[in-house]
This record gives sequence, structure tokens and C-alpha cells, in this order.
Amino acid sequence: MDLELKEINKRTLALRNGTDKPEIWVAYNGLVFDVSESRLWKNGKHYEHWAGQDLTDELKDAPHTAGVFDKMKVVGKLID
Repeated sequence: MDLELKEINKRTLALRNGTDKPEIWVAYNGLVFDVSESRLWKNGKHYEHWAGQDLTDELKDAPHTAGVFDKMKVVGKLID
């Protein structure tokens, strides 16, 4: 089943940074994930990374794989 994903622009993503809105979102590989329930994203910060942005280029420096996103809820697709 292929569901139509909501389009989320970078401005909307930026507002889900853990301070401006109650949701905490990050983007990876064109998808936007809700990390609000993750204890590792408390207050919109995860080590040196901040929520509300596209983390695709930063994953290469992480001690984990993209598999961590499998546990997160997809809320939409990132558009320009």
C-alpha cells in the first residue's frame, strides 16, 4: 500500500525544533521523521545535532546507521 505523504517545506521543518512547536522533527533522505518520543532528542538536541533540519549529510559522522530511522514515525516528505 503506497500512501501519499504530506509535503513539508524546510521552513515548517525548522519550526519543529523542540522549542517553537511541541513536535520534534528531523529529515533524512527526503523523509521527515517525528522524533518527539525519543529520549535521545529531548529538547530538540541530540549530541551536536539539532532538530528541525535535514540530517542527511550528517549521518556519515554518526556512530549508528540509518536504521535508527526505522523506529521513527514518518510524517511527510521534505520539499524545497
